[in-house]
Amino acid sequence: MKAGFNLLLWTSHVTEQHFPIIERLAKAGYDGVEIPILEGTPAHYEKVRRVVKDNGLLCDVVTNMPDVLHNPISPDKKLRANGLDFMKKVIDCTQALGADLLCGPFYQPVGNFTGIGPTDDEKKHAAEHARASAEHAAAAGITLAVEFLNRFEAYFLTTMDGVAEHVKAVGMPNFKAMFDTFHANIEENDPVASICRHGDIITHVHISENNRGVPGRGHNNWPGIFKALRSNGYDNWITIEAFGRVLPAFAAATRIWRDIFESPEVLYTEGISFIRRMWAEA
Repeated sequence: MKAGFNLLLWTSHVTEQHFPIIERLAKAGYDGVEIPILEGTPAHYEKVRRVVKDNGLLCDVVTNMPDVLHNPISPDKKLRANGLDFMKKVIDCTQALGADLLCGPFYQPVGNFTGIGPTDDEKKHAAEHARASAEHAAAAGITLAVEFLNRFEAYFLTTMDGVAEHVKAVGMPNFKAMFDTFHANIEENDPVASICRHGDIITHVHISENNRGVPGRGHNNWPGIFKALRSNGYDNWITIEAFGRVLPAFAAATRIWRDIFESPEVLYTEGISFIRRMWAEA
């Protein structure tokens, strides 16, 4: 198991000003960091790669569609093409970063709704987009881990059952699933059972408390979650994803209206101890 921390707590674009954060997370005991990629060039992420490596860390990448002009499930062929072009650029940057895993809800723009659930055409378009993305990623040795969101952020994928159907439709060995405890807490009748049911496709995990705060302080069934992961033979990233109010636009998108933890330092120091303890107890 590798313990990671998602840098979206501080930024959606990692630059030189964020390099000290990477150093602090290394000193706190993390194995790696999750780098958000929504913009930038491969040359930029080669610089980030050196900083990550110099701190003795590994990394993976998280992304999502940047806006409604990039929509893999749109009926508009141009918007679907924009979505695929974006994914290919992110995959190229992921390769430059030296990461072998790219995760996120990259099937639709977050917060974009039609008023109904996913249609057959949307499922077809999503599978085509994911398959083309996975083919591009496979050439770079990268695995894609698709994430379901809750119903207030997306409509196309909102459960692990839906993710499993999507993964099967894509049919690529490097296209798998991510499990996020925050979204599962809202959408799954039994998050632990959903892990057990789909352990064969889960290749990445975000642990996030029910209120997006410090893992272990809320009501998620952490003993059950960690036990289910270990029982299924899971041994990849356990990455903390938590959100604050540092980035106003992102705070608005994730509906963070109040301070949920004392400071980022409290969050990541308490968080690493929590991951190590729960993994050992499981």
